[in-house]
Amino acid sequence: MIIAIDGPGASGKSTVARGVARALGFLYVDTGGMYRTLAWHCLQLGVEMGNSKAVAAACRRWKTRLHRLEGDPAEVVLLVEGFYPGDALRTREVAKAASDVAVVASVRLWMKRRQRECAEFGNLVVEGRDIGTNVFPETDWKFWLDADASERNRRRSAQGVEDNLAYRDRQDSQRRATPLMAGLGAVRIDTTAMPAAKVVERIVGSVRVGT
Repeated sequence: MIIAIDGPGASGKSTVARGVARALGFLYVDTGGMYRTLAWHCLQLGVEMGNSKAVAAACRRWKTRLHRLEGDPAEVVLLVEGFYPGDALRTREVAKAASDVAVVASVRLWMKRRQRECAEFGNLVVEGRDIGTNVFPETDWKFWLDADASERNRRRSAQGVEDNLAYRDRQDSQRRATPLMAGLGAVRIDTTAMPAAKVVERIVGSVRVGT
């Protein structure tokens, strides 16, 4: 069973997806973390982010595998040569680079294949920006989270995370390959004034009623 949770940055996806996974006993998958892992790898190699051919080549050549990382909830992550970068994926430099690598069509195709392979680990709550439209379009459980721009920026500041949300939104919305948009039939939830716990409760309730 796959629960897809999509939306722009700071819309509450991560907190909500983790909460839903925890409540249902599902595995959590942060697909954005996978793009950040590639971005981190490219930065380590000194790859020029604006050179799509160089980024695509790095994606073809890196040695990776999916790994179940124990936690609350447990999650599926991408290891690079057996190593998980962890907190290094949350820097502003990596976040910006992730938006740059994510517009490369061959990278998105590679990621889609790996992300679909995550289903081999069991039931999943998958968060991202194209889960319901591209990675798992067949799932019956699609949710789209959003919040107004000022609230999203306030959340990022409160988290102490340096992130150019306007840049990321522009990159994701304008990319030619699987642009940022809600999946067909997705349940839309405005999280601007709704606590994360209430959003989790709503999604978990919908899934339990539907199954």
